[in-house]
Amino acid sequence: MRGGQGAAEARVLQFTNCRILRGGKLLRWARAGVCGARDRAGCRVRCRGPGGVQGAGTGTGRGAVAATEVRPAMRAPSRSVRREDLWVRGGRILDPEKLFFEERRVADERRDCGGRILAPGFIDVQINGGFGVDFSQATEDVGSGVALVARRILSHGVTSFCPTLVTSPPEVYHKVVPQIPVKSGGPHGAGVLGLHLEGPFISREKRGAHPEAHLRSFEANAFQDLLATYGPLDNVRIVTLAPELSHSHEVIRELTTRGICVSLGHSVADLRAAEDAVWSGATFITHLFNAMLPFHHRDPGIVGLLTSDRLPAGRCIFYGMIADGTHTNPAALRIAHRAHPQGLVLVTDAIPALGLGNGRHTLGQQEVEVDGLTAYVAGCSVESALEAASLHPAQLLGLEKSKGTLDFGADADFVVLDDSLHVQATYISGELVWQAEAARQ
Repeated sequence: MRGGQGAAEARVLQFTNCRILRGGKLLRWARAGVCGARDRAGCRVRCRGPGGVQGAGTGTGRGAVAATEVRPAMRAPSRSVRREDLWVRGGRILDPEKLFFEERRVADERRDCGGRILAPGFIDVQINGGFGVDFSQATEDVGSGVALVARRILSHGVTSFCPTLVTSPPEVYHKVVPQIPVKSGGPHGAGVLGLHLEGPFISREKRGAHPEAHLRSFEANAFQDLLATYGPLDNVRIVTLAPELSHSHEVIRELTTRGICVSLGHSVADLRAAEDAVWSGATFITHLFNAMLPFHHRDPGIVGLLTSDRLPAGRCIFYGMIADGTHTNPAALRIAHRAHPQGLVLVTDAIPALGLGNGRHTLGQQEVEVDGLTAYVAGCSVESALEAASLHPAQLLGLEKSKGTLDFGADADFVVLDDSLHVQATYISGELVWQAEAARQ
Protein backbone atom coordinates (compact mmCIF):
# COMPACT_ATOMS: atom_id res chain seq x y z
CA MET A 1 0.00 0.00 0.00
CA ARG A 2 1.49 3.35 -1.04
CA GLY A 3 -0.64 6.10 0.45
CA GLY A 4 -3.87 5.06 -1.26
CA GLN A 5 -7.29 4.38 0.23
CA GLY A 6 -6.98 2.96 3.70
CA ALA A 7 -3.50 4.41 4.29
CA ALA A 8 -4.75 6.45 7.25
CA GLU A 9 -5.81 3.22 8.97
CA ALA A 10 -2.52 1.44 8.24
CA ARG A 11 -0.01 0.70 10.97
CA VAL A 12 2.47 3.43 11.83
CA LEU A 13 6.14 2.45 12.19
CA GLN A 14 8.65 4.66 13.97
CA PHE A 15 12.38 4.09 13.36
CA THR A 16 14.42 5.53 16.20
CA ASN A 17 18.07 5.81 17.27
CA CYS A 18 19.24 6.46 13.72
CA ARG A 19 21.00 8.98 11.51
CA ILE A 20 18.71 9.99 8.66
CA LEU A 21 20.02 11.35 5.36
CA ARG A 22 17.95 14.43 4.58
CA GLY A 23 18.90 17.58 2.72
CA GLY A 24 22.44 16.40 2.18
CA LYS A 25 23.06 15.92 5.90
CA LEU A 26 22.93 13.01 8.31
CA LEU A 27 20.48 14.11 10.99
CA ARG A 28 21.22 12.53 14.32
CA TRP A 29 18.67 11.13 16.72
CA ALA A 30 18.55 12.86 20.13
CA ARG A 31 18.85 9.99 22.56
CA ALA A 32 16.27 9.82 25.31
CA GLY A 33 18.93 8.49 27.68
CA VAL A 34 17.18 5.64 29.48
CA CYS A 35 14.46 3.13 28.81
CA GLY A 36 11.12 4.32 30.07
CA ALA A 37 11.72 7.95 29.03
CA ARG A 38 8.83 9.63 27.32
CA ASP A 39 9.28 10.25 23.62
CA ARG A 40 8.18 13.24 21.55
CA ALA A 41 4.68 11.89 21.11
CA GLY A 42 4.12 11.61 24.83
CA CYS A 43 4.50 7.84 24.81
CA ARG A 44 6.14 5.69 27.42
CA VAL A 45 8.64 3.39 25.74
CA ARG A 46 9.31 -0.02 27.26
CA CYS A 47 12.21 -1.97 25.71
CA ARG A 48 11.67 -5.65 25.02
CA GLY A 49 14.71 -7.82 25.48
CA PRO A 50 18.15 -7.13 26.95
CA GLY A 51 19.31 -3.70 25.87
CA GLY A 52 16.36 -3.43 23.51
CA VAL A 53 18.29 -5.35 20.84
CA GLN A 54 15.93 -7.51 18.81
CA GLY A 55 15.18 -8.59 15.25
CA ALA A 56 13.31 -6.28 12.92
CA GLY A 57 9.87 -6.40 14.47
CA THR A 58 10.08 -10.10 15.24
CA GLY A 59 10.45 -9.78 19.02
CA THR A 60 13.38 -12.24 19.20
CA GLY A 61 17.03 -12.43 18.21
CA ARG A 62 19.63 -9.80 17.42
CA GLY A 63 19.07 -7.90 14.20
CA ALA A 64 19.81 -4.71 12.30
CA VAL A 65 16.64 -3.03 13.52
CA ALA A 66 15.07 -3.77 16.86
CA ALA A 67 11.43 -3.61 17.91
CA THR A 68 10.08 -1.97 21.04
CA GLU A 69 6.65 -1.69 22.53
CA VAL A 70 4.87 1.66 22.75
CA ARG A 71 2.17 2.51 25.25
CA PRO A 72 0.34 5.84 24.99
CA ALA A 73 0.74 8.17 27.97
CA MET A 74 -1.59 10.89 29.11
CA ARG A 75 0.87 13.78 28.73
CA ALA A 76 0.38 16.01 25.67
CA PRO A 77 3.34 16.15 23.25
CA SER A 78 5.71 19.12 23.23
CA ARG A 79 6.46 20.97 20.01
CA SER A 80 9.80 22.18 21.32
CA VAL A 81 11.56 18.79 21.40
CA ARG A 82 13.38 17.96 18.16
CA ARG A 83 14.14 14.37 17.33
CA GLU A 84 14.85 12.95 13.92
CA ASP A 85 13.03 9.65 13.71
CA LEU A 86 11.70 8.10 10.52
CA TRP A 87 7.95 7.52 10.45
CA VAL A 88 6.29 5.23 7.92
CA ARG A 89 2.68 4.47 7.10
CA GLY A 90 1.04 2.97 4.04
CA GLY A 91 4.35 2.56 2.26
CA ARG A 92 5.31 6.23 2.50
CA ILE A 93 7.36 8.51 4.73
CA LEU A 94 5.02 10.16 7.21
CA ASP A 95 5.10 13.65 8.70
CA PRO A 96 4.85 13.00 12.47
CA GLU A 97 3.58 16.53 13.18
CA LYS A 98 0.33 15.78 11.37
CA LEU A 99 0.11 12.39 13.02
CA PHE A 100 0.53 13.84 16.52
CA PHE A 101 -1.35 17.11 16.34
CA GLU A 102 -4.05 16.44 13.75
CA GLU A 103 -4.78 12.73 14.11
CA ARG A 104 -3.70 12.47 17.77
CA ARG A 105 -2.04 9.15 17.01
CA VAL A 106 1.27 7.58 17.97
CA ALA A 107 3.35 4.78 16.51
CA ASP A 108 1.97 1.26 16.52
CA GLU A 109 5.53 -0.08 16.57
CA ARG A 110 8.96 1.37 17.25
CA ARG A 111 12.13 -0.08 15.74
CA ASP A 112 15.48 0.77 17.27
CA CYS A 113 18.14 1.20 14.57
CA GLY A 114 21.08 1.00 16.95
CA GLY A 115 22.59 4.31 15.83
CA ARG A 116 22.86 3.21 12.21
CA ILE A 117 22.44 5.30 9.06
CA LEU A 118 19.10 5.41 7.24
CA ALA A 119 19.50 6.47 3.61
CA PRO A 120 17.18 6.36 0.60
CA GLY A 121 17.28 3.07 -1.29
CA PHE A 122 19.92 2.93 -3.99
CA ILE A 123 18.94 3.31 -7.64
CA ASP A 124 21.13 1.71 -10.32
CA VAL A 125 20.42 3.11 -13.79
CA GLN A 126 23.03 0.98 -15.58
CA ILE A 127 23.20 -2.71 -14.79
CA ASN A 128 23.62 -5.26 -17.58
CA GLY A 129 22.77 -8.30 -15.48
CA GLY A 130 24.23 -10.28 -12.63
CA PHE A 131 24.39 -13.66 -10.90
CA GLY A 132 24.64 -15.41 -14.26
CA VAL A 133 21.75 -13.47 -15.84
CA ASP A 134 22.42 -11.45 -19.01
CA PHE A 135 19.62 -9.01 -19.81
CA SER A 136 20.75 -8.89 -23.46
CA GLN A 137 20.17 -12.62 -24.02
CA ALA A 138 16.89 -13.39 -25.76
CA THR A 139 15.83 -16.37 -23.65
CA GLU A 140 12.32 -17.80 -23.55
CA ASP A 141 11.78 -16.54 -20.00
CA VAL A 142 13.55 -13.20 -19.67
CA GLY A 143 11.32 -12.24 -16.76
CA SER A 144 12.63 -14.96 -14.45
CA GLY A 145 16.20 -13.74 -14.95
CA VAL A 146 15.22 -10.14 -14.18
CA ALA A 147 13.38 -11.36 -11.10
CA LEU A 148 16.48 -13.21 -9.88
CA VAL A 149 18.66 -10.12 -10.21
CA ALA A 150 15.97 -7.95 -8.62
CA ARG A 151 15.90 -10.24 -5.61
CA ARG A 152 19.66 -10.62 -5.23
CA ILE A 153 20.50 -6.90 -5.45
CA LEU A 154 18.38 -6.21 -2.36
CA SER A 155 21.40 -7.28 -0.33
CA HIS A 156 23.31 -4.41 -1.94
CA GLY A 157 20.72 -1.86 -0.84
CA VAL A 158 19.30 -1.41 -4.35
CA THR A 159 15.55 -0.78 -4.25
CA SER A 160 15.06 0.28 -7.91
CA PHE A 161 17.01 -0.29 -11.11
CA CYS A 162 17.06 0.06 -14.89
CA PRO A 163 17.95 -3.26 -16.56
CA THR A 164 20.42 -2.38 -19.31
CA LEU A 165 20.75 -3.93 -22.75
CA VAL A 166 23.99 -3.52 -24.69
CA THR A 167 24.16 -3.33 -28.48
CA SER A 168 22.14 -6.20 -29.96
CA PRO A 169 20.44 -7.14 -33.25
CA PRO A 170 16.82 -5.97 -33.71
CA GLU A 171 15.40 -9.45 -33.08
CA VAL A 172 16.88 -9.43 -29.57
CA TYR A 173 15.29 -6.07 -28.72
CA HIS A 174 11.95 -7.19 -30.14
CA LYS A 175 11.96 -10.27 -27.94
CA VAL A 176 13.49 -8.90 -24.73
CA VAL A 177 12.09 -5.37 -24.38
CA PRO A 178 8.39 -6.38 -24.13
CA GLN A 179 9.28 -8.95 -21.44
CA ILE A 180 10.71 -6.41 -18.96
CA PRO A 181 7.88 -4.09 -17.91
CA VAL A 182 8.04 -1.39 -15.26
CA LYS A 183 7.33 -3.04 -11.91
CA SER A 184 7.08 -1.89 -8.31
CA GLY A 185 9.51 -3.33 -5.79
CA GLY A 186 8.65 -5.45 -2.77
CA PRO A 187 9.64 -8.64 -0.99
CA HIS A 188 10.07 -10.24 -4.41
CA GLY A 189 12.86 -7.81 -5.33
CA ALA A 190 13.88 -4.30 -6.35
CA GLY A 191 11.54 -2.31 -8.55
CA VAL A 192 12.11 -1.99 -12.30
CA LEU A 193 11.99 1.67 -13.39
CA GLY A 194 12.31 0.95 -17.10
CA LEU A 195 14.98 -0.26 -19.49
CA HIS A 196 18.25 1.43 -20.36
CA LEU A 197 19.09 0.74 -24.01
CA GLU A 198 22.82 1.37 -24.45
CA GLY A 199 23.42 1.24 -28.20
CA PRO A 200 23.37 0.28 -31.02
CA PHE A 201 23.41 3.92 -32.22
CA ILE A 202 26.94 4.61 -31.00
CA SER A 203 30.42 5.31 -32.35
CA ARG A 204 32.44 2.48 -33.88
CA GLU A 205 35.64 4.09 -32.61
CA LYS A 206 34.36 4.16 -29.03
CA ARG A 207 32.23 1.03 -29.01
CA GLY A 208 34.08 -0.53 -26.05
CA ALA A 209 32.68 -4.00 -25.37
CA HIS A 210 29.77 -3.52 -27.81
CA PRO A 211 29.89 -5.89 -30.83
CA GLU A 212 30.79 -3.93 -33.97
CA ALA A 213 28.67 -6.14 -36.22
CA HIS A 214 25.44 -4.85 -34.66
CA LEU A 215 26.24 -1.13 -34.48
CA ARG A 216 23.92 1.14 -36.44
CA SER A 217 23.68 4.73 -37.65
CA PHE A 218 20.46 6.62 -38.22
CA GLU A 219 18.87 6.59 -41.65
CA ALA A 220 17.06 9.58 -43.17
CA ASN A 221 13.85 8.81 -41.27
CA ALA A 222 15.80 8.50 -38.05
CA PHE A 223 13.13 7.98 -35.41
CA GLN A 224 11.30 5.38 -37.47
CA ASP A 225 14.65 3.66 -37.89
CA LEU A 226 15.01 3.61 -34.10
CA LEU A 227 11.52 2.17 -33.67
CA ALA A 228 12.27 -0.51 -36.26
CA THR A 229 15.36 -1.45 -34.27
CA TYR A 230 13.92 -1.40 -30.74
CA GLY A 231 10.23 -2.03 -31.29
CA PRO A 232 7.69 -0.37 -28.91
CA LEU A 233 9.25 1.96 -26.32
CA ASP A 234 6.66 1.54 -23.55
CA ASN A 235 9.15 -0.15 -21.21
CA VAL A 236 12.14 2.10 -22.06
CA ARG A 237 13.44 4.77 -19.64
CA ILE A 238 16.94 5.66 -20.95
CA VAL A 239 18.61 5.50 -24.36
CA THR A 240 22.37 5.98 -24.78
CA LEU A 241 23.47 7.26 -28.18
CA ALA A 242 26.35 9.13 -29.84
CA PRO A 243 25.28 12.72 -30.58
CA GLU A 244 27.66 13.13 -33.53
CA LEU A 245 25.64 10.65 -35.62
CA SER A 246 23.61 12.22 -38.42
CA HIS A 247 19.96 12.89 -37.50
CA SER A 248 20.67 12.22 -33.81
CA HIS A 249 19.14 15.52 -32.69
CA GLU A 250 15.84 14.62 -34.33
CA VAL A 251 15.87 11.38 -32.34
CA ILE A 252 16.82 13.11 -29.07
CA ARG A 253 13.93 15.55 -29.39
CA GLU A 254 11.44 12.79 -30.14
CA LEU A 255 12.63 10.58 -27.26
CA THR A 256 12.50 13.40 -24.70
CA THR A 257 9.02 14.34 -25.90
CA ARG A 258 8.00 10.80 -24.93
CA GLY A 259 9.55 11.14 -21.48
CA ILE A 260 12.60 9.00 -22.25
CA CYS A 261 15.94 10.17 -20.87
CA VAL A 262 18.66 10.54 -23.51
CA SER A 263 22.24 9.86 -22.46
CA LEU A 264 25.39 10.68 -24.40
CA GLY A 265 28.02 7.98 -24.56
CA HIS A 266 30.26 5.70 -26.62
CA SER A 267 30.98 8.79 -28.66
CA VAL A 268 33.67 10.87 -30.36
CA ALA A 269 31.59 14.04 -30.06
CA ASP A 270 33.35 17.35 -29.43
CA LEU A 271 32.03 19.79 -26.87
CA ARG A 272 29.91 21.76 -29.36
CA ALA A 273 28.14 18.61 -30.55
CA ALA A 274 27.52 17.59 -26.94
CA GLU A 275 26.14 21.04 -26.07
CA ASP A 276 23.83 20.95 -29.08
CA ALA A 277 22.57 17.56 -27.91
CA VAL A 278 21.76 19.02 -24.50
CA TRP A 279 19.81 21.81 -26.18
CA SER A 280 17.87 19.08 -28.00
CA GLY A 281 17.02 17.45 -24.66
CA ALA A 282 19.86 15.16 -23.56
CA THR A 283 20.41 15.18 -19.77
CA PHE A 284 22.81 12.33 -18.96
CA ILE A 285 26.33 11.14 -19.76
CA THR A 286 26.96 7.39 -19.81
CA HIS A 287 29.97 6.35 -17.67
CA LEU A 288 31.90 9.62 -17.84
CA PHE A 289 35.49 9.38 -19.17
CA ASN A 290 34.92 5.86 -20.51
CA ALA A 291 34.28 5.31 -24.24
CA MET A 292 34.54 8.98 -25.21
CA LEU A 293 37.22 11.41 -26.34
CA PRO A 294 39.71 12.14 -23.56
CA PHE A 295 39.67 15.57 -21.97
CA HIS A 296 41.79 18.09 -23.92
CA HIS A 297 42.31 21.72 -22.98
CA ARG A 298 41.37 22.96 -26.47
CA ASP A 299 38.25 20.81 -26.72
CA PRO A 300 37.22 18.86 -23.62
CA GLY A 301 34.61 16.87 -25.52
CA ILE A 302 31.59 15.46 -23.67
CA VAL A 303 33.47 15.86 -20.37
CA GLY A 304 33.28 19.63 -20.87
CA LEU A 305 29.51 19.55 -20.26
CA LEU A 306 30.24 19.47 -16.52
CA THR A 307 31.38 23.12 -16.60
CA SER A 308 29.96 24.41 -19.89
CA ASP A 309 28.36 27.88 -19.90
CA ARG A 310 26.43 27.16 -23.12
CA LEU A 311 23.69 25.02 -21.60
CA PRO A 312 20.01 25.91 -21.15
CA ALA A 313 19.38 27.94 -18.01
CA GLY A 314 18.56 25.73 -15.02
CA ARG A 315 19.48 22.51 -16.82
CA CYS A 316 21.40 20.04 -14.66
CA ILE A 317 23.56 17.56 -16.53
CA PHE A 318 23.97 14.24 -14.77
CA TYR A 319 26.86 11.88 -15.38
CA GLY A 320 27.31 8.24 -14.52
CA MET A 321 30.52 7.09 -12.88
CA ILE A 322 31.79 3.54 -12.34
CA ALA A 323 33.61 4.08 -9.04
CA ASP A 324 35.59 0.84 -8.98
CA GLY A 325 39.06 2.35 -9.24
CA THR A 326 39.57 0.57 -12.58
CA HIS A 327 37.15 2.11 -15.07
CA THR A 328 37.93 5.52 -13.58
CA ASN A 329 40.99 6.54 -11.61
CA PRO A 330 39.94 7.90 -8.20
CA ALA A 331 41.69 11.19 -9.01
CA ALA A 332 39.53 11.60 -12.13
CA LEU A 333 36.40 10.86 -10.12
CA ARG A 334 37.37 13.53 -7.60
CA ILE A 335 37.97 16.07 -10.37
CA ALA A 336 34.50 15.42 -11.81
CA HIS A 337 32.84 15.54 -8.41
CA ARG A 338 34.49 18.79 -7.41
CA ALA A 339 33.59 20.37 -10.75
CA HIS A 340 29.93 19.31 -10.64
CA PRO A 341 28.93 17.45 -7.45
CA GLN A 342 25.18 17.78 -8.05
CA GLY A 343 25.37 15.70 -11.24
CA LEU A 344 27.23 12.62 -10.00
CA VAL A 345 25.29 9.36 -10.43
CA LEU A 346 27.02 6.22 -9.21
CA VAL A 347 26.38 3.19 -11.43
CA THR A 348 27.66 -0.36 -11.29
CA ASP A 349 27.54 -1.13 -15.04
CA ALA A 350 27.47 -4.65 -13.65
CA ILE A 351 27.75 -7.57 -16.05
CA PRO A 352 26.31 -11.09 -15.67
CA ALA A 353 29.48 -12.07 -13.79
CA LEU A 354 28.32 -10.02 -10.78
CA GLY A 355 28.27 -12.37 -7.81
CA LEU A 356 29.97 -15.23 -9.67
CA GLY A 357 33.69 -14.38 -9.53
CA ASN A 358 36.36 -15.05 -12.15
CA GLY A 359 35.82 -16.99 -15.37
CA ARG A 360 34.16 -16.68 -18.79
CA HIS A 361 30.76 -15.02 -18.92
CA THR A 362 28.46 -13.53 -21.57
CA LEU A 363 27.78 -9.88 -22.21
CA GLY A 364 25.14 -9.55 -24.87
CA GLN A 365 26.28 -11.29 -28.04
CA GLN A 366 29.83 -12.05 -26.91
CA GLU A 367 31.93 -13.64 -24.18
CA VAL A 368 34.04 -11.75 -21.65
CA GLU A 369 36.78 -12.98 -19.34
CA VAL A 370 36.67 -11.82 -15.72
CA ASP A 371 39.91 -11.99 -13.78
CA GLY A 372 39.72 -10.10 -10.52
CA LEU A 373 36.94 -7.84 -9.25
CA THR A 374 37.62 -4.69 -7.25
CA ALA A 375 35.65 -1.88 -5.70
CA TYR A 376 36.70 1.59 -4.61
CA VAL A 377 34.95 4.45 -2.83
CA ALA A 378 36.53 7.75 -3.84
CA GLY A 379 37.14 10.82 -1.73
CA CYS A 380 33.86 12.59 -1.13
CA SER A 381 31.68 12.82 1.95
CA VAL A 382 29.45 9.96 3.01
CA GLU A 383 26.43 12.18 2.42
CA SER A 384 27.53 13.02 -1.14
CA ALA A 385 28.21 9.39 -1.98
CA LEU A 386 24.82 8.27 -0.69
CA GLU A 387 23.00 10.99 -2.61
CA ALA A 388 24.92 10.05 -5.78
CA ALA A 389 23.50 6.53 -5.41
CA SER A 390 19.95 7.59 -4.60
CA LEU A 391 18.78 11.20 -4.97
CA HIS A 392 20.71 12.05 -8.14
CA PRO A 393 19.52 9.06 -10.21
CA ALA A 394 15.98 9.81 -9.02
CA GLN A 395 16.36 13.43 -10.16
CA LEU A 396 17.74 12.23 -13.50
CA LEU A 397 14.57 10.20 -14.06
CA GLY A 398 12.23 12.88 -12.68
CA LEU A 399 11.30 10.72 -9.69
CA GLU A 400 12.73 12.88 -6.89
CA LYS A 401 9.32 13.43 -5.27
CA SER A 402 8.91 9.70 -4.60
CA LYS A 403 12.35 8.05 -4.90
CA GLY A 404 15.85 8.85 -3.69
CA THR A 405 14.64 10.87 -0.72
CA LEU A 406 13.33 10.39 2.82
CA ASP A 407 11.23 13.55 2.71
CA PHE A 408 7.61 13.38 3.86
CA GLY A 409 5.33 11.78 1.29
CA ALA A 410 8.09 9.89 -0.51
CA ASP A 411 8.04 6.12 -0.96
CA ALA A 412 9.47 4.41 2.11
CA ASP A 413 12.28 2.75 0.18
CA PHE A 414 15.40 2.94 2.32
CA VAL A 415 18.52 1.14 3.43
CA VAL A 416 20.04 0.67 6.89
CA LEU A 417 23.85 1.01 6.89
CA ASP A 418 26.57 0.64 9.48
CA ASP A 419 29.42 3.13 9.83
CA SER A 420 31.42 1.29 7.15
CA LEU A 421 28.42 1.63 4.80
CA HIS A 422 27.74 -2.11 4.83
CA VAL A 423 24.08 -2.85 4.17
CA GLN A 424 22.32 -4.17 7.26
CA ALA A 425 18.74 -4.07 6.05
CA THR A 426 16.73 -3.00 3.00
CA TYR A 427 13.16 -1.71 3.09
CA ILE A 428 10.72 -1.19 0.22
CA SER A 429 7.42 0.58 0.91
CA GLY A 430 8.29 0.40 4.61
CA GLU A 431 8.52 -3.40 4.49
CA LEU A 432 11.68 -5.25 5.45
CA VAL A 433 12.76 -7.12 2.29
CA TRP A 434 16.33 -8.09 3.21
CA GLN A 435 18.31 -8.26 6.44
CA ALA A 436 21.97 -9.10 6.94
CA GLU A 437 21.35 -10.96 10.19
CA ALA A 438 18.80 -13.26 8.56
CA ALA A 439 21.07 -13.84 5.54
CA ARG A 440 23.88 -15.06 7.80
CA GLN A 441 21.69 -17.68 9.47
